[in-house]
Amino acid sequence: MTHSAPYPPFTLPQRQLGLSVSDAAPSGGAVGHLVFTGEEPPAASGLDAARVAALGFAPEPGKTLVLPGAESVVVLVGAGDRANADAAVLRDAASHFARAVPGQVDLALVLPETAVPDADAAAAAVEGAALARYVHRIGAEGPEARLDSFTLVAGADRAESLSAGLARGEVLVRATKLTRDVAGLPGGMLTATRLGEVAADLGAKAGLSVELFDEDALVELGCGGLLGVNLGSVEPPMMIKLVYRPEGEPTGRLALVGKGIMYDAGGLALKPGDEVHATMKNDMTGAGAILGAMTALRDLGCTAQVTGYLMCTDNMPSGSALRMGDIIVMRGGKTVEVINTDAEGRLVMADALVLATEEPVDAIVDIATLTGACLRTFGTEIAGVMGNDAGLVDQVKASAERVDEPVWELPLAQRYRGELDSGIADLRNMGGPNAGSITAALFLNEFVGGVPWAHIDIAGTAQSGSAVKWRNKGTTGFGARLLVDLALNFRVPRGEP
Repeated sequence: MTHSAPYPPFTLPQRQLGLSVSDAAPSGGAVGHLVFTGEEPPAASGLDAARVAALGFAPEPGKTLVLPGAESVVVLVGAGDRANADAAVLRDAASHFARAVPGQVDLALVLPETAVPDADAAAAAVEGAALARYVHRIGAEGPEARLDSFTLVAGADRAESLSAGLARGEVLVRATKLTRDVAGLPGGMLTATRLGEVAADLGAKAGLSVELFDEDALVELGCGGLLGVNLGSVEPPMMIKLVYRPEGEPTGRLALVGKGIMYDAGGLALKPGDEVHATMKNDMTGAGAILGAMTALRDLGCTAQVTGYLMCTDNMPSGSALRMGDIIVMRGGKTVEVINTDAEGRLVMADALVLATEEPVDAIVDIATLTGACLRTFGTEIAGVMGNDAGLVDQVKASAERVDEPVWELPLAQRYRGELDSGIADLRNMGGPNAGSITAALFLNEFVGGVPWAHIDIAGTAQSGSAVKWRNKGTTGFGARLLVDLALNFRVPRGEP
């Protein structure tokens, strides 16, 4: 039975960002100029290299200098060596520009020609500026969240390609913002049921078919993992299935599975009362990243068919909660001994992995805030990736590189599979104290039936303790842009071990 609570209503922010390309810097607002190593500052600064150096500026990535101008604020932005200026450098430079003038809501960036194609450079620039500025607040909007317009300043001959890149970047920004929003909301505001309503609304607008599976439907499907984790909550579970179908014959069929723990108290294995409480609400970032990514596919012309499974529930303690030692029956019939109720993400995702294998599918990718071990291994800026197919893992790594959401591959080491053996069930939901990221992936591997599969562990990257480049403090939206890129460039794996 659900209960009512005095939470403010959840609505997605509606602010629109004005994007444009101009051959001259507009008056008013702030105008950013990238300065490369060994090159003179722009004439608009009125200063030479010696003078800006005396003012403490160096053309290094992350360095900025704000100067008053007659018509606009002039901002010099360090960009390092021009030869090394890839899309990530341009994205980061745009973010540093946006952060240097938090009171300015109209930004213009003079975009130099580099080895990066103009469309990619424009997309990276708007991503950097818009995401650095974006903060979703419940209540009054803070000044750092404002960005009303963003203009790229370049020659008229570049306008068409830059405009196309701005449009693409805007779609990716929107997907990331959505992921940040839903991941950052308190569990009481965004329940599994409410996320289903949001997905149905956004999915219809994005050309997706949406099916919502409530508790009765999940019982019918035999989704014991999702149902078991939900036992301690007064809020019912929800599986959200999203399907994107391209026009014409799809070039491949990709399934995405996301962990959607709306609030993770750990079940009866209660989490400690320290700063970990800030991440209890973001334990559905994987599901949020899939939702955000899939809303972008039609606008970007994805040619693959993509199916998303969002496995949503709270993980709460109560008299009816799943107990350590309980055995649950998963979709497909495998039995699992639960030795830790805080290892719940793999339980809810395992049901969806089985469901994905039951449909025509060429590959499955799951994404989850899964293990503290991954956070301790890679910190907050790199995600882990593992899988049973080298070609598919390589596709994930290539997408991560292109969008600057880094991943690092860990081995799916079968030598540790024995740690999941149970004396009374098919397997247990957790291994020993070591190699936790690997044994979690090995658990998931038991449910993919040999279908090419990759697992992305975003436990560290889902949340940032401080503003770093285009990632703000709080939920980062990590994974949305990676999944979009993966879907757009998806190739059917050839079955490489």
